[in-house]
Amino acid sequence: MRINKIDHVSINVNNLSEAKAFFLDLGLEVQAEWELEGEQLDRIVGLNDVKTACVGLGIPDGQAWIELVKFYTPSDEKGIQQPFANTLGIRHICFAVEDIEAIVAKLKKRGTEIFSEIQQFEGSYKLCYVRGPEGIILELAEKIG
Repeated sequence: MRINKIDHVSINVNNLSEAKAFFLDLGLEVQAEWELEGEQLDRIVGLNDVKTACVGLGIPDGQAWIELVKFYTPSDEKGIQQPFANTLGIRHICFAVEDIEAIVAKLKKRGTEIFSEIQQFEGSYKLCYVRGPEGIILELAEKIG
């Protein structure tokens, strides 16, 4: 028995088109789009009367992808939470990037919240945390050398 790879990371969002546009602007590509509902989905996710719309986004030649999910029903009564980098649980997705300065400048121009300026980490990476739509935290990492 073994794990072969990470297939995808799912992110629940209220505004699917805004989240999709953010990740497309970042450079990901739509791999698939679909809607799901019905008893089998209810059993899989452990909820009742589930109706969703989904967008799968990835990079060319990438193995894993991000799955954005909009739950039409049932809705999350708590709404969007704004976690911090140290909030317990799954907290951020890291993208290996080229030209981090250009990406961060583009995101700043778009109005994206930048946690800090780009930092060099032990001479091996340039790193920066940003907050996308609906509180999604991304780490951008450019390998140096």
